[in-house]
Amino acid sequence: MALIYDTTMSPSKMELLAAWLPTRPWFTGDVTALEKIGAYRYDDPEGEVGIEGHLVTAGDRTVYHVPLTYRGAPLEGGEEFLLDTSAHGVLGTRWITDGVGDPVCRTVFAEAMAHGRAGAEQVGVSASGEEAPLPQTAQAQGTGSPERAVPELWAASVSTLGGASIAETGFATLRVQHVLDADALAGGGLTAGDGDAALQVTWAGQETPVTLATLSVVAPE
Repeated sequence: MALIYDTTMSPSKMELLAAWLPTRPWFTGDVTALEKIGAYRYDDPEGEVGIEGHLVTAGDRTVYHVPLTYRGAPLEGGEEFLLDTSAHGVLGTRWITDGVGDPVCRTVFAEAMAHGRAGAEQVGVSASGEEAPLPQTAQAQGTGSPERAVPELWAASVSTLGGASIAETGFATLRVQHVLDADALAGGGLTAGDGDAALQVTWAGQETPVTLATLSVVAPE
């Protein structure tokens, strides 16, 4: 269950994205027209790191998929993946990090994909502390099964290839697609190989599941 506080962030998530996206080689949109169309959440089992996948447009029909993490302290050795810090009205200073570069996000994604787990329920917390379910603006679902093994992705190398980020260890590869043009949306996004697990997401106006990430494992010889 992901708790969403009724408070402020300065800079806001959209302001952070507007500053960071133009630094990405795969982003070609107009940040002055940046618009959020949905987001999904997954829970960190330790309850320390917020994990959220953003879906935005930037002036045309292309959808950009940006997983971020929210931390209460800097990610050790993660300076290259840091977007910025933000002042959260309840939680204090948060370090906002590119999710593919964050080992907690990679680990949670791998488990969700391998075990077929859905995104977290989102619950709003009012200023008085009252909790109430929030509508889901995007629905995420892994395609695996509970008995499937989860590969270790903590110490992965991260690179960019085209419109995707790739985290790999030599034994497993996580591919996260960032750029979804009209053809990709119509065709269902990434193509998962035989035996791969995937993360599929739907949102308003996109009722056909789109594969936004795949997880492949090298079989032992």
